[in-house]
Amino acid sequence: MTHPAPRTLLLGPPDLRALVEGVGLDVLMDELIQALTVALREFDESVLQVPKREGFQVVSEPRPSGTIGWMPALRRGDSLTVRVSSSLPTNRGDSGLPTLVATHSVYDVKTGHLVAVMDGVFATALRTGAASAVASRYLASPDSRVLGLVGCGAQAVSQLHALSRVFRLDQVLVHDIDADAARSFVRRVAFLGLDVRPTLLPDLETRADILCTATTVSPGAGPVISGHALQPHAHVNAVGADQPGKAELPLALLRRSLVVPDFPAQARLEGECQQLHPDQIGPDLATVVQQPEEFEGWRERNTVFDSTGHALEDHVVTRLLLEHARRMGLGTLVALESLGGDPLDPYALVRGDAGGRTESPRRATGT
Repeated sequence: MTHPAPRTLLLGPPDLRALVEGVGLDVLMDELIQALTVALREFDESVLQVPKREGFQVVSEPRPSGTIGWMPALRRGDSLTVRVSSSLPTNRGDSGLPTLVATHSVYDVKTGHLVAVMDGVFATALRTGAASAVASRYLASPDSRVLGLVGCGAQAVSQLHALSRVFRLDQVLVHDIDADAARSFVRRVAFLGLDVRPTLLPDLETRADILCTATTVSPGAGPVISGHALQPHAHVNAVGADQPGKAELPLALLRRSLVVPDFPAQARLEGECQQLHPDQIGPDLATVVQQPEEFEGWRERNTVFDSTGHALEDHVVTRLLLEHARRMGLGTLVALESLGGDPLDPYALVRGDAGGRTESPRRATGT
C-alpha cells in the first residue's frame, strides 16, 4: 500500500500578515500572554524537555560580536520545536536587516517529519514581550502607570504592546543613545494610542514604575542604567543580555532585588544572573507563576526579570500561530523531504521514480 508523502507547511510574512489581520494584534497578544501563563503554571520537565540555548559566537573584529544559536523544546511523544536565531548588531548598519533574524521549525517526534517552518522574527518579538508581561503581572506593583523603555529598537515595540495589555499605562518614557531611534519609536508605536515621550535617562529612571532594558550593549560595556534613583517598588524587565559578559543592570540593583530568571541554567551563563552568586538568584518565572502568594510582598520592592529567552516561550508562540494558520488555511504545503517511493532506496528521487518526484507547492487548506 502506497502512503502519500507528508508535506511541510511554510509560513512567511504574507501569511503572518493575513493571520494578524484575521485575528487582531491585540487579541493575538492577549492569547499569547494567557497561553504562556498556563504553560508556566503547568510546566513539567517530564512532559516538556527544554535544554539551554547552544550556539556559536560570531566575531567580526573590530566590530561588535554576535551569536548564532538554537533553542529546542521537546514535547514527549508529540513534537520538537526548534528556534534558530542570530543576534548580530552589525546587521542594522551593514545590511539593513534586523539585529535578530530567526526561523522556527516543528518536527513530528514519532516520524521525524518536518511539519512546519515559519518566520521567527515576528514570533520572537511576540513571545519576548509576552514573557515580560507575565513576569510584570506577578512581580510589579498592580498600580503601575509609568513605563520606562531603555533601548528603542525592534524589541521595545512588543515590550510596550504586551505591557499595555496588562497595565493601564498613563505615560511611556523612552530613551536611546541613538536619538533618531527614540524619535522614530513614537511613530512605530502610534497604533497603541499611548502618551510616549523621549526623555533623558535620569528622568526615566526616577519616574518609571516598570522599566524595560532592551539594548544591544556590547559585552563588558554595561550597565545601561545607574539604578540609583529607581522607585522603591520599581520592577525591571532586563531583556538585552544574551551572551557571556553582556549585562544591562548594575550589580548593586541586582543585589537588592528579587532576581527572577526565565531559565536559570541559561541566565547564569549569559543573563544578568552571571553577575551573581547562585544563592543571590531568586526563583525562576515558572515557580513565581505557580506559587504567586509566596512572592506577593515583593510587588512593592525592587524586582528584576532576567529574560534571556526560553524555548518554552518558542514552543507556546509557535503552537499558537500554527493553530490560527491551519484554521484559516494559511501557508504553503511543500514536499521538502524524500519520503515517497521505496523506503529502502534512497536514490529513488534522483532516478525520477514516481514516489520520489518533486511536486509543485500548493496553498494550505483548513482541513
